[in-house]
Amino acid sequence: MEKSMIKPFIAKRVAQEFTDGMVVNLGIGLPVLCTNYLPEGIHVTVHSELGIVGQGPAPDAEHADPMHVVDAGGSPSSVVLGGAFTDSSDSFALIRGGHVDACFLGALEVDAQGNLANWIIPGKKMPGMGGAMDLCVGAKKCIVCMEHTAKGNPKIFEKCRLPLTASHCVNKIITEMCVLEVTPEGLLMTEINPEFTVEQVKAATAAPITVSADLKSMIG
Repeated sequence: MEKSMIKPFIAKRVAQEFTDGMVVNLGIGLPVLCTNYLPEGIHVTVHSELGIVGQGPAPDAEHADPMHVVDAGGSPSSVVLGGAFTDSSDSFALIRGGHVDACFLGALEVDAQGNLANWIIPGKKMPGMGGAMDLCVGAKKCIVCMEHTAKGNPKIFEKCRLPLTASHCVNKIITEMCVLEVTPEGLLMTEINPEFTVEQVKAATAAPITVSADLKSMIG
């Protein structure tokens, strides 16, 4: 798969996880692209832990307000009609109170037990954990959307090596190669990108994978 096609491919598949009326939180990077591919008739409310309920798309330069309206990564954002601003205490109360239906996050590493490491590489300067720790345990579902490997090296392990953001929190992993469900028995591959073989997926994954008897194509 061409490098330029990977993120749009993942984002389009992730958008299929949205159902009408959901309240979702989208992590920095790839996850924020997912609302560009909402299925027809599906409307979601995007929550930002910085204090937006009803976050909109990135504005053009003319309408950006980078001093006051930004997304979780500090980039200019917008608010949809009917959206609202809250302070941090109310924003995190929505997360901790179970009012966010799903969070969609990137990852440095994720493992077969559903552990997530996405905030720090020891020895490197990082911006901090942000709201990820709360989102992982407060949202009803935690879905990781990321490239399957980093420079050819696995990102999915039997057990994470980097410091954890949260443990046993990930429900599903969506990459350009496949869709993996995190089950009590380990990773179950339920969908595969037909550009890859099962053997290629397994070779790119540093954890055992069980292939569903009803394995489907990611392109439907």
